[in-house]
Amino acid sequence: MAIRSVSRARVLVPVGLLVAAGTVVAAALQGQSGGVEGRPPMSVVADTTSSAPPAVTPATSTPTPTATPTAAPTGAASTGAAAAALHSAVDRAEGAVSVAVTDLGTGQSLSYGGPGHGFATASIVKLDILAALLLRTQDLGSTPTAAQRDLATTMIENSDNDSATGLWDEIGADTGLDAANARFGLTATEAGQGGYWGLTSTTADDQLRLLRQVFTDDSLLSAASRAYIQELLDQVEDDQRWGVGAAASNGGYEVKNGWLPRDTDGLWVINSIGRVERDGHELLIAVVSDGNATDTDGMDLVESVARAAAEALSGS
Repeated sequence: MAIRSVSRARVLVPVGLLVAAGTVVAAALQGQSGGVEGRPPMSVVADTTSSAPPAVTPATSTPTPTATPTAAPTGAASTGAAAAALHSAVDRAEGAVSVAVTDLGTGQSLSYGGPGHGFATASIVKLDILAALLLRTQDLGSTPTAAQRDLATTMIENSDNDSATGLWDEIGADTGLDAANARFGLTATEAGQGGYWGLTSTTADDQLRLLRQVFTDDSLLSAASRAYIQELLDQVEDDQRWGVGAAASNGGYEVKNGWLPRDTDGLWVINSIGRVERDGHELLIAVVSDGNATDTDGMDLVESVARAAAEALSGS
């Protein structure tokens, strides 16, 4: 499928709908050349619907998202209107959606929706590609070349697909990404094959682990590498500043989004990952989704789920 740009206002005629997904345990329109990431067909599978409430993982020295589908809610943050709002936001999905969020201050984490479901990354994998590149240069005792930095800038800030392909080749393609992700602790992410990096399969929990590599000291990436990535995420072009940033209370956030209409059914993959500032708290949020009838539907879903998850975690 040819690469083309898509604006938020664009609406596509739905080809079909999938069943909404949700149990305990996402984006969108990028401007310029990052619009549509055409890839080989890949079926979209609906998950089993469940009314189980979200579970909050208490703070620990190294907090990780819960992955227990039947876990009961714990703590005030997982009860009441905020948790009900999160369940409602996930339940309205036309296909499947999953969210993972952690509070870097309190250490609490929440994971909800889409258990056992692998989501195509679309362009959010560009953050993973950059992290893998920087890890590779660190291993070599060097820093990215000027050419690599130019590609990284356009890949993240403009979501340029050609730049992503260039750096994909630099890291060793799928083999290189899988090797880096094994070191990052991304246990449920599998790189796209045959050069189709946009079809890398992942989960919200794994994307949260990647965000921790970028935004915390508990990381294989050096402070300089982390600061470099954060600067690029903070400067994505204006028409890409949507998604998990909807959960920010003061406009402070860094984000990477991805979107992809599937060749098989015309339904949309819409994902968003990043860091937001909310009511004095620093949150990492990942929302991944597929089976959206239109791009706009998927964007609205991702933003509502991000807001609801942030509220559920804080108990507000």
